[in-house]
Amino acid sequence: MKNNSDDYVTRVSSDPAQVPREAWNALLAIAPEATPFMRHEYLCALHASGSAAPETGWMPAFITLWRGDTLHAACPLYRKTHSYGEYVFDWAWANAYEQHGLSYYPKALVAVPFTPVPGVRLLARDAPSRQALLQAVLQFCEQEKLSSLHLLFVAEADRQASQALGLMMRHTVQFHWTNTQPGYTDFDAFLSVLSQDKRKKIRQERRKVAEAGVRFRAVQGPQMSEADWNFFYRCYERTYLEHGNAPYLTRDFFARMAQEMPQHWVMFVGERQGQPIACSLVAVSEAGPGGVAYGRYWGALERVDCLHFEACYYQPLQWCIAQGLRRFEGGAQGEHKMARALLPVRTDSAHWLAHPAFADAVARFLEREGQGIERYLDDLEGRSPLRQPPSAG
Repeated sequence: MKNNSDDYVTRVSSDPAQVPREAWNALLAIAPEATPFMRHEYLCALHASGSAAPETGWMPAFITLWRGDTLHAACPLYRKTHSYGEYVFDWAWANAYEQHGLSYYPKALVAVPFTPVPGVRLLARDAPSRQALLQAVLQFCEQEKLSSLHLLFVAEADRQASQALGLMMRHTVQFHWTNTQPGYTDFDAFLSVLSQDKRKKIRQERRKVAEAGVRFRAVQGPQMSEADWNFFYRCYERTYLEHGNAPYLTRDFFARMAQEMPQHWVMFVGERQGQPIACSLVAVSEAGPGGVAYGRYWGALERVDCLHFEACYYQPLQWCIAQGLRRFEGGAQGEHKMARALLPVRTDSAHWLAHPAFADAVARFLEREGQGIERYLDDLEGRSPLRQPPSAG
């Protein structure tokens, strides 16, 4: 269809594979705040594996803007019939619609399914094409009579485009670790910047795991065997089932990751007496100086005190330091991460509601919520685990 805002041609694809891989990834390569989760291979694997597909309530409608044979902008859009797998919670909004006899679903979502990682969502050659893309997305939502549009964990460029078109902003808090420049020399150097009680606690937790006879090995990318992936999935699936839910991601999804994107994964396998008992999986933008690591999944077959902290924080942080990575992002929520020196950062999402009265009500709610988030961030900053600099007096 023709994009009213410019001379772009807008295409809507019901399968990510319908969008040319090279063209999509070329836009990602020039995007600000790019992550591996926006790669064409990652999004296609979610769809083809049945993890984020129509049968699970994720109906792709990827929006692309073209001039001739050149792709100028693109984003992953899903029609959703539920709010699972998003990590920015709008259940109360859906309930309010229902109480007033209105349908909240289907809605539109511009996000990476099951992946609360901040980064670019609107791929574009430049700011004007990004703005045109968002206009095309809004036009699609209106034509399809969708209740709302939600762009989750957006980059700064996405935020600016959203605010320019009047979308409402919502803020949440995550916890990220930074490898201070020029970088820690080892794990002890990292511990040295923490307050004494935090250093002592981390050493105690690591000692408990070691005294239980658990040793870890890190396996990178192509070195991961099928047995490694099978063991990881056994742990991952068990963790979900123990909480009464089926896992979002299928074994086939991870098989596709092993085939299509092995360089973006690192696995930490905990073993006791030569047998694997626990595993965590971390994604990386690149394995080396300047890269970013993303804590993703974990699971265990045996209970060992503090094993979760070792597998999900201390082993990845130790590896990041050794590799010279600049940041480790700990995922959604989790104030307990501050005790491991993951510090609070604000994340942004953008929202549009078609119903004027509900849009006004949500805008007022988001203003109050935003003020609460700012107070929460101020409070967290006052509880920093880092050693305080000496006073001037």
